[in-house]
Amino acid sequence: MSVFSDIHNTTDKATDIGERYIKTSRQYFKLKVFQQLSHTLTTLAKIVAFGSFAFLGIIFLAVALALKIGELLDSIVVGYLIVGLIFIVIAAIVYAIRERITKLIIKSLSLKFFN
Repeated sequence: MSVFSDIHNTTDKATDIGERYIKTSRQYFKLKVFQQLSHTLTTLAKIVAFGSFAFLGIIFLAVALALKIGELLDSIVVGYLIVGLIFIVIAAIVYAIRERITKLIIKSLSLKFFN
């Protein structure tokens, strides 16, 4: 009979260890999800804050540049057209390298997500 009680005790211990492992794994995954979520949200908030101010700065610089070019060429309209063309050229360059940008973003996110 002692063999059966030893098997029963061993089985109970294995069950307890398995249950503790599952509980610990669930807690770990909850913490990992919380970490990833908080990291994502803080990064997004930083991007929105920085992007907003950078966008406003670029707008003011573009208007100032257009006015200055227009003043130099004696035509405000030509100044705005030149600045508009500069932005179109920049947009075309960004469009041309969009695959590199995508790869860079995926590589950066994968390092943070799977680390």
